[in-house]
Amino acid sequence: MSSEFVHRTRIKVCGLTREADVDAAVEAGADAIGFVLYDKSPRHVSAERAGVLARRLPPFVTPVVLLVNADADLRQRALDAVPNALLQFHGDETAAECAVASRPFLRAARMAPGLDLADFARQFAGAQALLVDAHVAGYGGGGQVFDWSLLPQPGELPLPLVLSGGLHAGNVGEGIRRVRPWAVDVSSGVEIGKGLKDVALMRQFCQAVRLADAAEASSPAQPILAPAA
Repeated sequence: MSSEFVHRTRIKVCGLTREADVDAAVEAGADAIGFVLYDKSPRHVSAERAGVLARRLPPFVTPVVLLVNADADLRQRALDAVPNALLQFHGDETAAECAVASRPFLRAARMAPGLDLADFARQFAGAQALLVDAHVAGYGGGGQVFDWSLLPQPGELPLPLVLSGGLHAGNVGEGIRRVRPWAVDVSSGVEIGKGLKDVALMRQFCQAVRLADAAEASSPAQPILAPAA
């Protein structure tokens, strides 16, 4: 067996609203659990509700609080309710606005054609990672897969990459093979309704990620291609 480092793709399950779903996501193998504090989202929870749900997480499973152009009051309530949260900025926040809380954060990038992701990464050099999502009306990826060929080759960005946008158990393996991200983010792909996760779908998704990691460990790198139709 090769002694080379084998990357384990991290898994974030986002948009959870129920205690049972949080427990099931952890049991399935999620590394991070996302709570949406954007009141226009059907998966929205209050800061206080996010705190209740986050307290169910065991050690080494990270709570992530998703914010969209949040004001200072909401941001502070989120930090008070989930003091160990990783922040995820998904709106039009500047680098200074992302850094003002002095907390680790992810920066979402909406993958419109023509976006210079390397330049975007340099603007947000203080981020823990970039989360790439589909460019749709409003904020969030709308459960849509974007053209993965828009992404730079693995290793070309100065920040780790989190792949999001329309992922599910049937396509996440292909995404890992083509993009080789640090982590993957899933929401609608493991749901039976908006904000209502399905235990079996979460297990299938996590299993598909692990199978893709095992396959990646035994195969050479491939160029990034567009998703299969």
